[in-house]
Amino acid sequence: MHGRDAHSDEPVRVTAWVRGKVQQVGFRWWTRARALEIGLTGYASNLGDGRVQVVAEGLAPDCELLLALLRGPDTPGRVSGVTEIWTAVGTGYGTFEIR
Repeated sequence: MHGRDAHSDEPVRVTAWVRGKVQQVGFRWWTRARALEIGLTGYASNLGDGRVQVVAEGLAPDCELLLALLRGPDTPGRVSGVTEIWTAVGTGYGTFEIR
């Protein structure tokens, strides 16, 4: 399932792996702020290999917006690439948190 193919009234989950200089630059906090502004739930966490994993749940267009922001020029640090997968919503999250 890809975000653009999902029904816009059904929540989806996107998991994104962000590569580049994205740790220790405020990237997770910036991502959390954008996700909360958009109205998404989920989390952002640092991975041991230097990437940041972002899991976001909400309407597909809102998840697409977050992905566009992650790929955009205004992120802290330097993003060299974003890989994502789309799945159905799991157990759900109450808010968007830093892990």
